[in-house]
Amino acid sequence: MTDFVLTRVANGTGTITLDRPKALNSLSLEMVRRLTEVLLAWRDDANVDAVVITSSSEKALCAGGDIRFFHEAGHATPMGGSALLEDFFTEEYALNHLIHFYPKPYVSIMDGVVMGGGMGIAQGGPETGLRIVTDRTKMAMPEVNIGLFPDVGGSHFLSHAPGQLGNYLGLTGLTIGAADGLYVGLADVYVPGAQLGALTALIESTPGAQLADAIRGFAAGFASEVGASELQAQRAAIDAHFGAASVAAIMESLSRDENPFAQKALAAMRQRSPLMMCVTREMLVRGAAMDVADCLRMERSLVRRNFEHGEVLEGVRALVIDKDNAPKWNPATLEEVTPAMVERFFEPVWPACAHPLRHLD
Repeated sequence: MTDFVLTRVANGTGTITLDRPKALNSLSLEMVRRLTEVLLAWRDDANVDAVVITSSSEKALCAGGDIRFFHEAGHATPMGGSALLEDFFTEEYALNHLIHFYPKPYVSIMDGVVMGGGMGIAQGGPETGLRIVTDRTKMAMPEVNIGLFPDVGGSHFLSHAPGQLGNYLGLTGLTIGAADGLYVGLADVYVPGAQLGALTALIESTPGAQLADAIRGFAAGFASEVGASELQAQRAAIDAHFGAASVAAIMESLSRDENPFAQKALAAMRQRSPLMMCVTREMLVRGAAMDVADCLRMERSLVRRNFEHGEVLEGVRALVIDKDNAPKWNPATLEEVTPAMVERFFEPVWPACAHPLRHLD
C-alpha cells in the first residue's frame, strides 16, 4: 500500500518517510511505484531543492524487497500473479537508476537495518548522494543467503569497492556497521543515533538548497566517534583470500587461515548457495567494467534466469516460509557447479531492443 510511503515538502526539502515498520520497510511493488512517482515529480519541481529518505522506525530504513511476495508470485502462473515479479524487478531497478543519477541532493538516513533493496534506495550517486550512517546501522547485501545475488545495482557499487571488499561482502552476505560502511565507500558521514533528533531539527530549519552542506558540517563533529573499521584492519587478509581465482579457491584459502575473521567468512559461505556465489563472483567481475545502466540491465537478466532455475524460491522457503534454515541448494555442493551452469545465467534473455531496461542510459 502507498500508505507505507509518507511524503512532505517544507523549506525546499522533500522528505520521504518509509512507514511499514512490521516488515522493516520491505519494499512492495506499490512502494516502488510510489517512490518512483514522488521522485520524478520532485525532480522537476522548483519548490524542491533536496530530498531526504528516512524511516518512521529506528529499527530499519529498509530491509530489502518483500521476499514473501517473491515466493508467492514466483510459484504462480502469470495469470496467478507471477507477471508481477517481472514488474517488480524492472521497476525497482529503474528506481535505483533514477536515484543514482538524481539531479538534486539525495540524503539517505541509513539508521537500523539497510539491506538488499534498502541499499538500492539509499545509494545515491557520487554527484548528489549523501549517505548517513549511525551506530545502529546494520548494512549488508545478503542475497546469496536466499539463493539470489547482490542486485539493485550491487554489481556496480560492490565491484567498485576498494580491493576485494566487494567480493567479500557479496559472497559472504555478512553485515557491517557504520565504520565499515564508511571505509568501503557505501556511506559518507556518521551521525550518532542519539543525535538524529538534532539532525531532524537541522533538516527542518535549513533551506533545501543549503541542506547537504549543513548536514556535512553537522556530521563533522562526530567523525571521531565512529570507531575503528574491522574491514580496514582485515583488509590485507580480505584482499589475499578474496582475490583468488574462483569461489572454490577463495574458500580453500580461507580454510587455511585460523584467523577468526577468516573462519567466520568461511562459515558464512558454507551456508550460501554454491551456484549463486559463483554467479555473484562472475557478475562482479563483469560489473567492474560496466556503467550503472548496463549493470542494472545485466542484473535484470540474471533475476529472470534465477527464477527460471528456482534457487531463490528454495532459499526464501527455507529462511522465511518454512523457517527450517535447511535450503536444498541445486547443485548442493560447490564441486557440482560447472562453468556452463554459471554461463547460462548470463545468456541474453531478450534482444537488446526488447530489454525492459533498454531506455536507461
